[in-house]
Amino acid sequence: MAPRLQLEKAAWRWVETVPPEAVAQEHVEAAYRVALEPCQRGACRRNCRGNPNCLVGIGEHVWLGEIDENTFHNIDDPNFERRKKNAFVGLTNLGATCYVNTFLQMWFLNLELRQALYLCPIARPEYLTAEGTPVSKDYEPQTICEHLQYLFALLQNSKRRYIDPSGFVKALGLDTGQQQDAQEFSKLFMSLLEDTLSSQKNPEVRDIVQKQFCGEYAYVTVCNQCGRESKLISKFYELELNIQGHKQLSDCVTEFLKEEKLEGDNRYFCETCQSKQNATRRIRLLSLPCTLNLQLMRFVFDRQTGHKKKLNAYIEFSELLDMEPFMEDTASVSAYELSAVLIHRGVSAYSGHYIAHVKDPQTGEWYRFNDEEIEKMEGKKLQLGAEEDLEPSKSQARKAKCGKGVYRSRNAYMLVYRLQTREKSLAVDIPAFLQELVEQDNGRFEEWCREMAEMRQQSVARGKSKHEEVKELYQRLPAKAGCPPYDFLSLEWLQRWLSEATPPKPIDHSACLCPHGKLHPDKIPTVKRVSEYVADYFYKRYGGGPRLTVKALCRDCVVERCRVLRLKSQLNEDYKTVSNLLKVTVKGPDGFWVGKSSLRSWRQLALEQLDTPDDDADQSNGKMNGDAKSKDEPSAEKREEEELKFNEDIVCPHGNLCISENERRIVSREAWEKLQCYFRNAPEFPSSRDSCSQCKILEREGEENEALHKMMAGEQKGSLPNLFQDKSRPCLSSWPEEVDELYVVSRFFVEEWRKFVRRPTRCSPVSSVGNRDLLCPHGGLMFTLASMTKEDSKLIALIWPSEWEKIQKLFVVDHAIRVVRRQLPAEAAPECPLYLTEPELCSDCREGLLCQQQRDLREYAQATIYVRKVVDNKKVMKEAAPELNMSSSEAEEEREEARLEGEQDPDFNQADSNAKRQKVSHPNYIVYQKQGIRRSTRHRKVRGEKALLVSANQTLKDLKIQIMHAFSVAPFDQNLSIDGATLTDDSATLGSLGVTPESVVLLKADEPIVDYAAIDDVMQVCMPEEGFKGTGLLGH
Repeated sequence: MAPRLQLEKAAWRWVETVPPEAVAQEHVEAAYRVALEPCQRGACRRNCRGNPNCLVGIGEHVWLGEIDENTFHNIDDPNFERRKKNAFVGLTNLGATCYVNTFLQMWFLNLELRQALYLCPIARPEYLTAEGTPVSKDYEPQTICEHLQYLFALLQNSKRRYIDPSGFVKALGLDTGQQQDAQEFSKLFMSLLEDTLSSQKNPEVRDIVQKQFCGEYAYVTVCNQCGRESKLISKFYELELNIQGHKQLSDCVTEFLKEEKLEGDNRYFCETCQSKQNATRRIRLLSLPCTLNLQLMRFVFDRQTGHKKKLNAYIEFSELLDMEPFMEDTASVSAYELSAVLIHRGVSAYSGHYIAHVKDPQTGEWYRFNDEEIEKMEGKKLQLGAEEDLEPSKSQARKAKCGKGVYRSRNAYMLVYRLQTREKSLAVDIPAFLQELVEQDNGRFEEWCREMAEMRQQSVARGKSKHEEVKELYQRLPAKAGCPPYDFLSLEWLQRWLSEATPPKPIDHSACLCPHGKLHPDKIPTVKRVSEYVADYFYKRYGGGPRLTVKALCRDCVVERCRVLRLKSQLNEDYKTVSNLLKVTVKGPDGFWVGKSSLRSWRQLALEQLDTPDDDADQSNGKMNGDAKSKDEPSAEKREEEELKFNEDIVCPHGNLCISENERRIVSREAWEKLQCYFRNAPEFPSSRDSCSQCKILEREGEENEALHKMMAGEQKGSLPNLFQDKSRPCLSSWPEEVDELYVVSRFFVEEWRKFVRRPTRCSPVSSVGNRDLLCPHGGLMFTLASMTKEDSKLIALIWPSEWEKIQKLFVVDHAIRVVRRQLPAEAAPECPLYLTEPELCSDCREGLLCQQQRDLREYAQATIYVRKVVDNKKVMKEAAPELNMSSSEAEEEREEARLEGEQDPDFNQADSNAKRQKVSHPNYIVYQKQGIRRSTRHRKVRGEKALLVSANQTLKDLKIQIMHAFSVAPFDQNLSIDGATLTDDSATLGSLGVTPESVVLLKADEPIVDYAAIDDVMQVCMPEEGFKGTGLLGH
């Protein structure tokens, strides 16, 4: 099929020979392309948007042919969430709780611990019946033991592939979004569990933590002088082994037990010698637990950077560990076998992922626990390969081979060994009440599976029904060639009907309608012509409308389009004709006024209005000068800004002919009729029409006002020459000796008056002094004498007494404000005159104003401050000449802002005097007054300075993080100061530290950050490391 533009031209080719009044039905059908040949499947690669009879490529290919029923739904098979046979149950990662999940899986596979917890009686008997089974009320664990019981029971007999440990995590008060130190979590939880079980009467429950994890060692100190040996026996739950500088686990244990010399300042006080003596100290292992936890100290404190880092060194360990060489009593059983390896993947100490490799004590098989995913290792062997391949280029370069039963890891942070025993593995049975809870949860899971399966089946059934419907209707979808009955149907709705298995929304053709309520000819690419049978089916089943039958072909739109197209093709010829007619001088009254600007651009205006869609023209009045008004009537200001339509350039504000004859000319009737063919609704002014009488009156008044204003400006300038030229002005800081009083007016009054004197024909005269804005509501003065000489000097202007007399005659004075000097008696203070203000200062209002100003500076949101980096206590650029640091565009903007008020600019043009008049008479013009002389408020940035958006309630720590991103300087390397005061309290808010909008904060960096490999560490250091503070692990 031909491209869309070619189809568009072919549909309107008949316009060249058919005038608008001769348009017939055949022309209407040609415009709507009713007779175009339909496309065949395989001939079109995509749908022909310009052919309403092309029904290929609208989404039908999905439904034609055989379809897999799985495509009818997006619901996963619920059986995928079911636990596989002989598999363990996973745990959901709630955000950053993978470290909790690894320990839960490891403790669950400690059968003795699990059995002891099952024996722990439930703490809330009201949930139990007489038979010991729960009642129908949902069970909610209360204590840590109950949570662990319920969690272990679900891990043992749940039918789910993974379970949610959120109840357990919430009971501990852990932050699910913050990853914590796994080793610290293990210590604290074991301590909490031991403390919780200490109140149990059953010794198998009460002492389980000590039996499984507790050993003893002694700190032995020997005096070198007398040989006295002192022992301090201590319990341990894990051995913390330093791995730095070691390659094998045995070396780490040896260093842990090595002898330490106590010499010099570290000498030992011997009870026998009764003095400090040189001595030796070492640790002796007295007894080992059934489960030996070896903590590999991978996370250490780096003194150079001030934060933790991870040691990624390889450590070699064996599957069997003989602790006999390290024991004081070699007769005890000390042969251990590896039962778990806890892994931390990641290069940073503050991020990464935790997984666990745990050995099933009942089968001897190894499993990899990774949150919800659990993988069984092949051949009952531990496999750590995947966890070690973080950097292939380094780790696989030269990988040393390990012997049988020996492993190497650089990510293992905890090794768990179990005491070797010949006893059979313990069989752990779930108590009846816990099993009942598990079965209830399994019942809920089965119910969910059934619901999901039913939803899948319903989706498949709907899909099959839709498949049959589409196959049948698509065959009957094409309308018969060129003859009624037929319907036009939205292409978008058809595509939605073919793309969705669910029923689409009702048919909506409102966007396809012309102003006459029929199908718009331009909307043919958005609709398709279909058979009446299929249209009846769609409207009956899905509803909607309006229905676009053969009666929806709009003859009016076709006739209008015919006229427009013929005008468009005739425009060049008419342009020449009009140009020749304009050369002829029109005599007599048989002519019409046309704007010169309109005549210069009428051809372009005609092209634009001919290219404007009809509906847009009718709704928005476009370039057609139509009578219809839009729904949202634009304001007067917006109408003035809009481009004028043809001949509206000679329309005055009253809708009549303008008074300026220089902007218009008379054209002949023949030329006007030619122009009217293109601008049917243009304003028409016969040459006999007189200009607007109202405009003439206003013009005369304006001329009279201008003359009056010039006279007023000359008189006022002559009366107050020094005030106008800002010469010989009094000053409070150096009081003039010749007068004892000075008067005060607002600076805004003076500036507005000077503008009027400079431009009396463009600016409005100033009638009132307006001193009311310098006073408080009680009539008191808002400024002190000291402030009027300093910070408030920009808001007031001082007036000589002689000038004040003239001001009283020229202007309306609402309030007189003056400063009076009085000489005190000679005996009191001969050289210290007293200065008073009339009216007096209102202390309360002045204090309130200052407090409000300070509060505004302390309470802000999204304000700009500037951070300037300094080097060697010197600013990067000299502040003495900031203009040297500005770009040319910034300097130009500064100069432009200085000219905004029209001062010292002979070309200043005040377009809207009414706006200025309102500004002068506004009762709250104190806003303008406070600005004083218009000066640029732009902050002049210098090199090495950046702007940041901050709020008053954010902390200094937050600001340091922003600075880190902007300057690449870590927070702990930042030294910040403002106005000479150092900012040190990271928890304080910027408002409390005196950081106000537009202020400049100086940044001095101790040293730049070069290594960004551990940027996670830097980011984490920005946050206070609180660990498990506030959680249940610390008793909160």
